[in-house]
Amino acid sequence: MTLRAPRAGSGRPAGGFDRRLITPMILGSILNPINSSMLAVALVPIGAAFGTPLSQTVWLVSALYLATAVGQPVVGRLVDMHGPRRLYLAGTALVGAAGLLGALAPSLGVLIAARVLLGLGTCAAYPAAMHLIRSESARTGDDSPSGVLSALSIANQTIAVIGPTLGGLLIGLGGWRTIFTVNVPLSLACLVLGALRLPRRPAEERGRGPRPSVPVDAAGMALFAATLTTLMLFLMDPRPAHWYLPLLAAVAAAGFALRELRVEQPFIDLRVLGGNRPMLATLLRQVLTYTTGYAFMYGFTQWLEEGRGLRASAAGLVLLPMSLSAVAATGITGRRKEVRGKLVVGSLSQVAACVLLLSVHVGSPLWLLVVAAVLVGVPQGLNGLANQNALYHQADPARMGSSAGLLRTFTYLGAMSASAADAAFFPHSADTPGLHRLALFMLGGSAVLLLVVLLDRSLRSIGSTRSAAPGTGLGQAPAAPQDAARR
Repeated sequence: MTLRAPRAGSGRPAGGFDRRLITPMILGSILNPINSSMLAVALVPIGAAFGTPLSQTVWLVSALYLATAVGQPVVGRLVDMHGPRRLYLAGTALVGAAGLLGALAPSLGVLIAARVLLGLGTCAAYPAAMHLIRSESARTGDDSPSGVLSALSIANQTIAVIGPTLGGLLIGLGGWRTIFTVNVPLSLACLVLGALRLPRRPAEERGRGPRPSVPVDAAGMALFAATLTTLMLFLMDPRPAHWYLPLLAAVAAAGFALRELRVEQPFIDLRVLGGNRPMLATLLRQVLTYTTGYAFMYGFTQWLEEGRGLRASAAGLVLLPMSLSAVAATGITGRRKEVRGKLVVGSLSQVAACVLLLSVHVGSPLWLLVVAAVLVGVPQGLNGLANQNALYHQADPARMGSSAGLLRTFTYLGAMSASAADAAFFPHSADTPGLHRLALFMLGGSAVLLLVVLLDRSLRSIGSTRSAAPGTGLGQAPAAPQDAARR
């Protein structure tokens, strides 16, 4: 991708991607991973401060995941309807307010509420960034802005790597409340950059007159939120006593489907999404990739500490190569437009890592454990980037924000599924037999992932000379006449 110099007297480039957008896009998108990762080192001091056990402080993690998984597609749809600027500014302002609330929280309950607000506030930036990238691509004619997409992915992965270290440094300097306070300057930076650089209207809409009013499908959004909330609450603690949660999720899902198929302007157009098999395959690949990734990160870490007997600091060092290999894989392949090769290599690497875990035991040498971590990190970099690029081509251009939000939602569904798997295979302690059962579970998911990649012929055209231009909904089924008229 070529970034051209701006015209004299103009803040915008003549033909290349507007580089002024990159900083606010990246800065806004890292608000979620930085708040997710910094908390990992703060749970113990927070529990000590409020006198609460880990079973309660862990809700600080779940609250953010739940709010983000539900909020991403909802806020993304609002981005599609009202443009990225308003939602970006509102979301990043909410992050600052939530940071203040967390820094002053008098109880664990208030702190959990602050984490929910953080989750909702961080929902806006990523869909806004994807919307802006598509808008700029339409303006410049660049059908695959791989450089910008890879920069977005690398920034998020890098922050996830350094988040725990940064959190530990902040806690050492000023206590656990500083990991909330840091959101205030980050929020202010986003607000200033967003106000100065984000366009008031997307590039493809300038000169067309006022944006047409589109009704908000509030009922559809509420039913979607109810479906996902009850499902994820069950995944957080899947016990027979919670049998009613999947039932409520099924009822809400049925109501959501009926609503979306009947309303004129649905929150999620199920007719188009159902016919868009390539995009459905991308969402499936996302949940399979991150189920294995998070199951390894949570489960393998527990085994290193309880089964292998390593200290937490040593276990963290063993896992560090996983994050580094993910960043390296994204950096090395980021500018390559094709996605199928990335997904094939990533899926094979994931299968190899799971097979290797089956041979791990308490006496395994450290280098073998590091190799397993590296192998798991490669698909996190390759598959995450490839799925993001694939969705960019496959999504309905009028729904790029909500589609990007759905991709993040399926990431968190993978995280919650992984958490449930770890709890099931480590019911009492993280022993070696439990690790091997977890590895078999991960291997099954990885084999399905590889099969999905190999069977998806639409991936061959992404990044090739025959690739469709952005906004064509590559691989998307033709819309029915009534759907086309609706849009």
